[in-house]
Amino acid sequence: MNNTLLPKTWDPKRAADEVLRRSITVTAPPIQGAHDADLVIVGGRAHIVVAVNDLRAGHGDRWPETYCTMIIVDIATMTVIRSIPFARSEQSYSNTTLPFGQCFVPRLIQKDSNTVRCYFTSQDPGIREAQVWYIDFLLDQEEFVDRIEKVKLKTSLGVFDMQPCHFHADAAAFGFRKPAVDYGLYLCDSFKEFDGQVFVAINNYPGKQNALARVSPSFDMFEIVGHYNEPQELDLSESAVNRLPDGTWIAICRQDTGNCNYVFTTSPDGRVWTTAGEREFVSRGTNSKPTFDFFNGVYYLGWQEKAPLGAVDRSIFNIDISKDCETWERKYRFVSNHSFQYPTFKKYGNAIYFTASQGTHSYGTGGQDRIVFGVLETLS
Repeated sequence: MNNTLLPKTWDPKRAADEVLRRSITVTAPPIQGAHDADLVIVGGRAHIVVAVNDLRAGHGDRWPETYCTMIIVDIATMTVIRSIPFARSEQSYSNTTLPFGQCFVPRLIQKDSNTVRCYFTSQDPGIREAQVWYIDFLLDQEEFVDRIEKVKLKTSLGVFDMQPCHFHADAAAFGFRKPAVDYGLYLCDSFKEFDGQVFVAINNYPGKQNALARVSPSFDMFEIVGHYNEPQELDLSESAVNRLPDGTWIAICRQDTGNCNYVFTTSPDGRVWTTAGEREFVSRGTNSKPTFDFFNGVYYLGWQEKAPLGAVDRSIFNIDISKDCETWERKYRFVSNHSFQYPTFKKYGNAIYFTASQGTHSYGTGGQDRIVFGVLETLS
């Protein structure tokens, strides 16, 4: 069987260069730092949520000035309509007030025909347990509701507020040995639907802890399906999940030790996972968030390649495609001296759209960071 998807003359870098040429920057002053956006498109408008700050470039998980905002883009004209901050330190709502601390790693999903639900983590490391919250955006009014609610976490030990301690206790019950930390519990991957149910990969970034979670029908609780942390000495972190053609679950995981290349783990049921290991089609990877999507019968695997000595960190991002997850071809090779990292890809109509983080350094040692938005490709 011929699984070739690209012509022999295909140039991945030229294709990626054209994608970047057509993209637009959606963040603007006073924003200085911006990182890790997520994306939902409804009614011809892209709704992009991102953690930002107005004081300095880059990002850090101990920066209380970091807040979450939604940027709305008209995709027909590729213009920004408005930006709406929705979660920041000590912000008051009709039902409660957020505590002092950072609002970080927002994610969103279309809950129903008139509602986009946004999730975010509120944290103050070393002071209190972090908490994942949600707030709803009403599409007909183009406004956020004036209340937030705590997200729940369902584990083998019970139902709790979605906090790092409960995530860690459940993992420890299944053999996780690393110490608990009181912050860093995030919705890592984008939401994905399989067999009529919605799933998401979650992680505790500083705790090096990962799991597959099922989203409740009411979108207010995440149920742990299974943990994947082995081998623990590799410090596995941010991951992206999908399913193979035979139904097997597969996750590509960031590695924060050793050679920092990506590793893969699989599971027949999402509960029990194999010990993760490298695969030959991904080499020279570096520690950054991967992507793993499935559009129109084709898998899209995105991963950060280690930049050459002297180059901007996270400046190379590859997207490989496959029909069977065995034979892979390089479709895009993003190379930018502004970096290209933490992208999100979403299908809308007959096209794949994306957001990505860019800056002069992955942690913003200078200059202004930005979020870009554009069309990756039109589907046949």
